[in-house]
Parts: sequence; structure tokens; C-alpha cells
Amino acid sequence: MIKHLLSPLLFASLVLFAALHPASAQNIQPIDRIAAIVNEDVILQSELDRAMNNILAQYADQPMQLPPHEVLERQVLDRLIIVRLQVAQAQQNGIRVSDQELNQAIASIAQQNGVSVDGLAQRLQQDGLSMTDFRDSVRDEIMIQRLRQGFAQTRISVSESEIDAALSQQANSGAQYRLAHILVGLPEGATPEQISTGQEKVEGIRRILDNGEMDFSAAAARYSDSPNALEGGDLGWRSLDEIPTAFAQMVTNMKPGDIAGPTRGVSGFQLLKLVDVRDIDAATAQQVTEYHVRHILIRINDHQDDASAKAKINTLRARIAGGADFGQMAKESSEDSGSRNQGGDLGWFPADAYGADFGQQITRVADGQISEPFRTDAGWHIIQRLASRQTDVTDDNRRAQIRETIGRRKLEEEFNRYIQEMHGEAYVSYRIGDRAENIDDLYQTGPAPVVPESRNTIRDGLNHL
Repeated sequence: MIKHLLSPLLFASLVLFAALHPASAQNIQPIDRIAAIVNEDVILQSELDRAMNNILAQYADQPMQLPPHEVLERQVLDRLIIVRLQVAQAQQNGIRVSDQELNQAIASIAQQNGVSVDGLAQRLQQDGLSMTDFRDSVRDEIMIQRLRQGFAQTRISVSESEIDAALSQQANSGAQYRLAHILVGLPEGATPEQISTGQEKVEGIRRILDNGEMDFSAAAARYSDSPNALEGGDLGWRSLDEIPTAFAQMVTNMKPGDIAGPTRGVSGFQLLKLVDVRDIDAATAQQVTEYHVRHILIRINDHQDDASAKAKINTLRARIAGGADFGQMAKESSEDSGSRNQGGDLGWFPADAYGADFGQQITRVADGQISEPFRTDAGWHIIQRLASRQTDVTDDNRRAQIRETIGRRKLEEEFNRYIQEMHGEAYVSYRIGDRAENIDDLYQTGPAPVVPESRNTIRDGLNHL
């Protein structure tokens, strides 16, 4: 399996990457079937088959963990549909991935796997996969990641009071919890009939678990509507601030092996299992060196080339060395509008706050000394390091970490709801099983291979089927 450098959530979808795009045109057989219609696009049976084969290969040593073939096929198809919807939404939002960005991502993946890009291509070929398909799926994955990031920036916020509450809860707990869940999903604005059906289903699953007819992970793989169903519903290790408020108190009263629920949540009915508990050490004191610095900047721009900017900064450095006041020179000549009026004073900050190049210059001089001229992307600088100090940032770092974990939990909840909304608003028609249709039947152009560019033209012809 090729290891991926993108987000862990999206890495799970890499299992299906061979099916995110149809095979190259020369490899497509003239006859293929439609597995699902997704808005103006289709998912072909051959794509679904490749995805199924990837899953079956992953579970070759644990076949009993998988649900029956028809259930697994529907789960995998649902995953492919969700990927397609997210990519389409990203494109609609104007998200693009340049060839240069894609090449960098491919190179990073190759490096993590200890091979060159050519070696990665050879490894993919050995698995029966083309580099073209792999590049397409990585591009899609980056687009989905950026869709999530944009969603987080515009819709997810964490208040200081939430952080304070989590800190208090963390101080009282000092533990992490390994959780798994089973979700029986409900659509937005579910009808009473849908709610009743969902409740009957989740209660039936609970009876199966209570009777010992199936273990939790197998039941999750077979019955759960969650994206992690095929992972046995595993939610990993979480501290209390990473657990939805509705479940946090419940978890603290459970013992490993206990199952809680069914409980009605925003996404549907859930069963929650506490797999294990472990203690976590209290955060140790963390010290960071901060520096008080002032600087003078001469910019490089359309009106001032590199040589002119360098000559100016050299002159200023010589004048200061000859006795001129650094602060006065900054007020008169610095082109950093943010610090010029303060005599170039940037205040206290860690060395890397303004980038690695700037930080290296700060650490090379002693308190009171002035650096030699140096260049960054902004232009030519000289700095004066006024003082340095050790600062305890334990609390700041702890608050930042909690802000991140609460934000990640909120993003998981809200983005999953967002995906459900996309799915509910989309035109999705399942054609697997008896309703599968021959893709060639939709064309009147003979046996020419179906290529991705032509698939977006067929929806109108499908509505009557």
C-alpha cells in the first residue's frame, strides 16, 4: 500500500483511489455498466469493481470482518459518490490544483515511501495501476482537503469559554478514551416514518450485540452508515474535549467493553462502545526563548532592484556602525510601514516568528549587537537584537492544542452534516444489481470507448431509464 502525506481522514479514501477516476481510455472496454448516476456524472461498474477489489485485498486476512458482498458493494459505492460530490463542490467553489502543486505532492508521497517518482510509478504499475489515475486521485484528494479547510475557516470557531471548560475537564480527567461507534443515519428534516425506521434498525443492532450474535466491529462494518464503517467504527483515542458534549459525560461513567445507546444525535442514532482507557501525563512546563528585536527594511520592487536595495542597506549599516542611532535611522529610512514609526521595534517574539531566514540572523548575534545586511523575500534587512528571555508558554500551548482538538471535533461533526446536505440535494440514482445499465446503450456512436469527458453529457438521456 502506498503511504500518503495528506490528511488522515482523506488518506482513508486512498484505498479507493483506483476507482475515483475511470481507467485511461485505451484500457476501457467498449462495454461497461453504470453503477450510479451522480448529478451530471456517472460511476461505472468497472470503477466500483476496482474499488471493491482494493477493499477485498486489504481484508484478505480478515474476510469475516466484511459484510456480505451486496452490503459491502453499496457501502463502497456510497463512498465513491461522496468523493464525487466533494470534488464537484470544490470545483464549484473555484478550488484548483496546479500541476506544480500536484508534482510536489507526488514527490512527497514518493519520498515518504522511500522511492523516486519513477520508482513510485513502477510500484503502482506492479499493482495494476497507472500513474495518470494516481495523479488524478491525488489531485481530487487535495481539492477535498482544501474544501474542508475552507469550510473550517468560514464555519468553525472555538470560544475562549469552550477552551476554559475543556481545560477544567481535562484537569479532572487526565485520561484518553478509545471509542468506536455505529451510526444509523437520518436525513436532514427526517420524517416521523424515517425516524421510526431508524430507531427500529438501531434497536435491532443493539439486540444483536447484547445477544452476542456479532461483535461490535463486525456489526459496524455491516450496519453502520458512518464513513468509518469498514474500519469497525473505530474513532481512535480521544480526550474528553474531542468527544461531543452529548457523549462526554456518558463516556466517563463507562468501563472498557461497555456499549451505550442508542442515542439520538445530529446525524442519526448512535451506539457507542468504550474500547479502552489510558492515563495521560499532565503537560510539563515548556520554555521558549523570545527576542526583543528592531529592524530596518529596504524593499525590492518594480521601482528598486536588488542592487539598489542592497546598496542602501549597506550605507545605513555603515552609518549606524559609525555612531548613528538605529531607531532614528529606522524612522527615516525603513520601508516597513508597520514598524517604522516605532523606530523599527518589532517587540518580543520567538526566533521563527518571521520565518527561518529572519530567525537565523537573530540567533547569530548577541543581545545589543547589529547583524550584517541579509536578504529575505521582503527585501534587505539589518536587525538589532535588544534582549532575550525565557518564557513559560505551557498554558499558551495547552490552550492552542485544545483549541485545535475542539475545532477538529466540530469540523468532523459539521462537515459530515455538510456532506449529508450535499448528498440530499444531489441527483443520485443507484444502478447496481438488477438496475445496472449498459453504458454503450446510451450512445449512438458505435463501439468507441467511453472517456470521462463524454460522461457529463448523458444525464438527460438517463432520466427515462
